[in-house]
Amino acid sequence: MKLTALRGALAAALLAGSALAAAATTFTWATANDILGLDPHANNHGVTNAMKSNVYEPLVRRDADGSLSPALAERWETPSPTLWRFHLRRNVRFHGGEPFTAADVVHSVERVRQNDMAYTAQSIAAVRAVDDHTVEIETRGPNPVLLQDLTLLFITSKPWIEANNAFSVARAGQPGATTTFVQLNANGTGAFRVVERAADERTVLVPNPNWWDRADHGITRAVFRPVASAPTRVAALLSRELDVMYHVPLQDVPRLQNQQGVRLVQGPTARTIYLAMDVTRPESIDQPGTPNPMRDVRVRRAMYQAIDMETIRRVVLRNSTTASGLPIAPAIVGFDAQSNERLPFNVEEARRLLTEAGHPNGFRVTLGCPNNRYINDEAICQSVVAMLQRAGIQARLDAMPFGRFLQRGANNEFQFWMLGWTPGNFDITNPARELLGEGSFNWGKFNDPQMNELATRIGNTAIGPERDALARQYWARFRELLPMIPLHQEPQIFGVRDTVQDFTLRVNEDLELRNVRMRAR
Repeated sequence: MKLTALRGALAAALLAGSALAAAATTFTWATANDILGLDPHANNHGVTNAMKSNVYEPLVRRDADGSLSPALAERWETPSPTLWRFHLRRNVRFHGGEPFTAADVVHSVERVRQNDMAYTAQSIAAVRAVDDHTVEIETRGPNPVLLQDLTLLFITSKPWIEANNAFSVARAGQPGATTTFVQLNANGTGAFRVVERAADERTVLVPNPNWWDRADHGITRAVFRPVASAPTRVAALLSRELDVMYHVPLQDVPRLQNQQGVRLVQGPTARTIYLAMDVTRPESIDQPGTPNPMRDVRVRRAMYQAIDMETIRRVVLRNSTTASGLPIAPAIVGFDAQSNERLPFNVEEARRLLTEAGHPNGFRVTLGCPNNRYINDEAICQSVVAMLQRAGIQARLDAMPFGRFLQRGANNEFQFWMLGWTPGNFDITNPARELLGEGSFNWGKFNDPQMNELATRIGNTAIGPERDALARQYWARFRELLPMIPLHQEPQIFGVRDTVQDFTLRVNEDLELRNVRMRAR
C-alpha cells in the first residue's frame, strides 16, 4: 500500500481502534542515525531491522528476553532432519488488504536471497507451498538454528511486490537504492503501518487495527526521529519532545539519573565492537605501490597488542562495558569463555613483531570509523589511533556518519575499520558467514578454508557438547589468524520519560513498539 493511500486511511484506522483512540497517545523516540529504508529484505542494520519489525513479521519472532515464539507461523514440525513444515496463521491480512498465504512466504524467501539479508535463508535449499496455509522448507543439511535464522526473514505480499514491479532489492550505497518503491513504501502484516517517511527527518507509524495479536501499547501515533547530536537528543528528552532516546551519552548518565520525570533503562547487549582489516588486498591503500602490511599475521598481532583496551574501557567507556577477545558476546550460542581472553597489551612486543615483519619504522594506515552509530565510537577510534602511533605505526583517523561509512565499506574503500555486530540469529553461524565467510560484511574478503569447513560442520551439528567442541576449534583458528581485533561488548542505555509506563529492554538492542506501553493521559 502506498503512503499516500495510507495517509488517507489514517482517520479511519484511528476510529476503528476505539480502545486506543480513547488514550490518543503519540510516542516519539530518537536514535543517532536514521533507518536505511523500508525494504524488509535490504540493509542488515540494527536500527533498520528494528523498524522493519514494527511493520513486517517473520514466521517466528524473537521476544524481548531472546526466546522464540510463533508469529506468522502458528506451529511447525520437522518430519526429517532437513525438512520443516510450517502451519501458517489464518485470517491474517497485509496492511493493503491482501490475504496472507503460503505463496507470500515462498516469494519472500526468493526475494531475500538478493541482498545482505540473504543470511536468513542461507541454509534453505527449497521452499514450497503445500496449500494456502502450509509451507515446507527443505534445508541443505540439518540446521539446528533454522528458527533463529527465520526471525529476521520478513514476509512481504507477493501480489503487492508484483503489482509494483518491485522484486529487485537495492542495497544502501547502490545507485537509486534509497528511492526504490519498497524503500519508500511499506505493506506488512505487523502491529504498525507506515504513514509517512521523510529520510533523515522522521518516520511516522499508526497502529494496524486488524493486527492478529493483542495490542496493549496505548500508542495511537508513533514518530521516529533520527537526531545525530547526542546533546540535542538529551535536550529533547528533557524538554518532553521525546518519550525515549538512545544512546544516552555516558557522560550524561549521572545527570539523567537525578532528573525528575526521567529514568534510565540499561543492560548488556549482544553487540561486539571490533576492528577489522583487509587481509587480502595486495597493495596498501595508504602507500600505493607497496605491499599491504596487514596480510602478515605478525602485523595484525602487533596492532592488537598495541591497543590498551582496559584504558579505553575505563576512560573512554567509563567502566560501562566488557572487554572482549571474540567477535561474539556471551549471549551468542557458540561463545567460548576460554577463547574470549584478550591478547595482552604490550607495546614493546608490538614493536618487536613489526620489526620482525619488516616494518621497523611502521607504516601508514587509516582507520575508517563511524561517528554516530555506537557509544563513543569516534572517541574509541581516536584512542586506537594514538595507541598505534605509540607503537610506531603512522595511523590516522577518518570518521564519518554511519550511512556514508556503510557505503564506503561496501565499496571496499577501507583497509582498516571499526564496526559493531549483533548476530541476527544469536548463533556463531551468523558471524562465521557474514563477517568471516561469504557474507556482505566481510569487507576485507577474509577466507580460510579450515574455518569455513568448521563453520559448515557447526551449522549442521545439533546444539550440545559436539558443537561446542567445534566452536572451540573455530575460535582457536580465529585467534591464530587474527583477521579482526575484538574490542568490547557495548552496553545499551535508554533514556525514558514518565510518559512511558512500561519499557522492555530487548536482548538484541532494538525498540519494538509492541514492547512499549504508554501511560494513560
